[in-house]
Amino acid sequence: MTSPPHTPTEAITALILDLFRLNNLILTSGDRLVSALGLTSARWQVLGTIVAAARLQPVAWLARDMGANRQNVQRIVNDLAKEGLIEFMQNPHHRRAQLVALTARGEQVYAQAMALQVPWAKRFVEGIAQEDVKLAHRTLVAIRQNLEREFSNQ
Repeated sequence: MTSPPHTPTEAITALILDLFRLNNLILTSGDRLVSALGLTSARWQVLGTIVAAARLQPVAWLARDMGANRQNVQRIVNDLAKEGLIEFMQNPHHRRAQLVALTARGEQVYAQAMALQVPWAKRFVEGIAQEDVKLAHRTLVAIRQNLEREFSNQ
């Protein structure tokens, strides 16, 4: 057993390592959860980002909202389009940057995925107080904002 972190640097390093492990577990679990729908965690995340957007967006904006690489999101969007889950719409502000929209089939598949998500998420928090989850969320948001400020200053 390793000793607890003694400094803020050791603590954040331990947190980052656990976040990497957690991210991999969430992605693997999510892949299993939505595989019968023809989705992966990455595809599900793209569909969710489209749904969460206030208006139709081009791929670059979706990637920004996800904190992801535009080329990776473009590849996923292209795959989703081939499968009839999303469609491209004309962008009145930019000829080449088409807008991305869910099709009726995409809306249906996304709704099915979200119906599976609720009991899945409940299992994550079994035995953990709601206030602890809220504190963890606030902490992760603060760390993310610090990193975003660092990148915006470059």
